Amino acid sequence: MFPRHLLPVLQERARRQPVVTLTGPRQSGKTTLCRQAFPDRPYVNLERPDTREFARVDPRAFLDGLGEGAIIDEIQRLPELLSWIQVEVDARPAPGRYILTGSHQFELSRHIAQSLAGRTALLRLLPLSIAELQAAGPLATDDLLHRGGYPRIHADGLDPAAALADYFETYVQRDLRELVQLRHLAEFERFVRLAAGRVGQILNLQSLAADAGVSGHTARDWITLLEASFIVFRLPPWFANIGKRLVKSPKLYFYDVGLAAWLVGIRQPDHVAAHPLRGLLFENLAVLEVLKTYLNAGERPDLHFFRDSVGNEADLVLEHGTALILVEIKSARSVAPDAMRAAAAVMRGMGGRATWSALVFDGDEAQRRSDFDLVPCRELGRWLRGA
Repeated sequence: MFPRHLLPVLQERARRQPVVTLTGPRQSGKTTLCRQAFPDRPYVNLERPDTREFARVDPRAFLDGLGEGAIIDEIQRLPELLSWIQVEVDARPAPGRYILTGSHQFELSRHIAQSLAGRTALLRLLPLSIAELQAAGPLATDDLLHRGGYPRIHADGLDPAAALADYFETYVQRDLRELVQLRHLAEFERFVRLAAGRVGQILNLQSLAADAGVSGHTARDWITLLEASFIVFRLPPWFANIGKRLVKSPKLYFYDVGLAAWLVGIRQPDHVAAHPLRGLLFENLAVLEVLKTYLNAGERPDLHFFRDSVGNEADLVLEHGTALILVEIKSARSVAPDAMRAAAAVMRGMGGRATWSALVFDGDEAQRRSDFDLVPCRELGRWLRGA
């Protein structure tokens, strides 16, 4: 079992709020984490048809049977139960009564906003971070890109190609049908594979729609669907004018780099090195490590990328209050002397708001240079905690 960095945060939030809601992709380890954090709590899983039917038909008796609280898994399967949980915690608002998990972020968020606003802490658990995986020993970068972070692949020694194929098939055949009626599964699967081929790139929905043979409206709906089920996320651009962030095109990343690698045809670790998307998959890995580091500390990060009209670019812009930290990501194992030239130009263009910059690379040795930090990708979480 890999130590999950979110565990103490989950326990701490349960000491402050009557409900804690933990969302994240399927098989990211939510159930295991909750049962480890609260081993004495009753546990119920709304994936079970009999349990779900009991809770639907007689929610009061269902909650009464749980006593002073419980872990309720996959709450999105019965969102109307949230209204009854609201009644319970309003009547007896003891801390940590209910620990809820869910795998569909948008639909669940809407129901929580209606029923549990102000009553629940919200946390998110993604697949294993590099920092969590390294507790069991170091992993080669190409192995990380091939295997991704789903806990079962690492804990049970599963073949990543077979496990990710099963994961994707289950996702398409079951999870999506909970959210929407898909008439053309083959077209959708092709769309997802084409999206994986655009990982780390500016999302051009019209181009993606044309390549997939679907309308622009369908492409927008399908990207939103992939976001709702924790397959992809969009990284918005940074502008000093916040309103502009809403109208400029984002970059596209996957919540699990192993799944993205599988979708573009990588089946073995030795397929990674020569693959034309290795650099962008490495970028996805680094962006994920930043995101996971923040989320595992119970924080909601404000992450962006930057690109100006003349091509100066920063792969990540981290906002710390009014200050900005720029992060450039390179998949090489060594760093060219001019590697930070673009970041330096970006810093100058931000009028002094950017206070520091880092170059994340695939090497082994961290260095603090006069104007930036050189950070191995596997040390990125540690660097962020000290930033």
